[in-house]
Amino acid sequence: MPKELKKEFVAPVGSSNLVYQLKITLRDIKPPIWRRIQVCGDITLYELHTIIQTVMDWLGHHPHVFNIRGLWYADPIDGPEADADESISSLDELILEEKEKFRYIYDFGDNWVHEILLEKILPFDEKLQYPVCLSGKRSGPPDDCGGPRGYVNLLNVLGDPDESDYDHWMESVGVDFDPERFDKDKINLRLKTTW
Repeated sequence: MPKELKKEFVAPVGSSNLVYQLKITLRDIKPPIWRRIQVCGDITLYELHTIIQTVMDWLGHHPHVFNIRGLWYADPIDGPEADADESISSLDELILEEKEKFRYIYDFGDNWVHEILLEKILPFDEKLQYPVCLSGKRSGPPDDCGGPRGYVNLLNVLGDPDESDYDHWMESVGVDFDPERFDKDKINLRLKTTW
């Protein structure tokens, strides 16, 4: 059962007067890959999905699901067994609390599990454009690389040009791929053009 809510952080349904600061961490990857973002409280979980895809540099070709307080939220087509439709469930309606965690799972084959921590609930700032990425570490793994274990293998292959799969993976990820790179400006530019 959720803790008692702090009254000052409860917003009317459908309002956008609150901003949620979220830290999204990709599980089972070391060193960690993470993003800190701020989003308006009236966005739906489907919209949060598209924001996560943008900040993690995923392609969005695979099904996904959210798990919040033991309930599954998904696109009814991708997750017909879900408890709720993500396209009509907003963050405000979930009445989340600061320091509460939930999960976002992308690509059920690769099983990319993201832990999302609600760090802060803030008032809307008209000077800022939301969503916005505040910080992060490391590049998101390429789609279809085999999940956390496959990603570790990919990094090992890319580190050794004599590996038999080196050319295949280099062609797949591109010569510019740098697993340690985090480009906040590039991410925010993509967010601005998407939103």
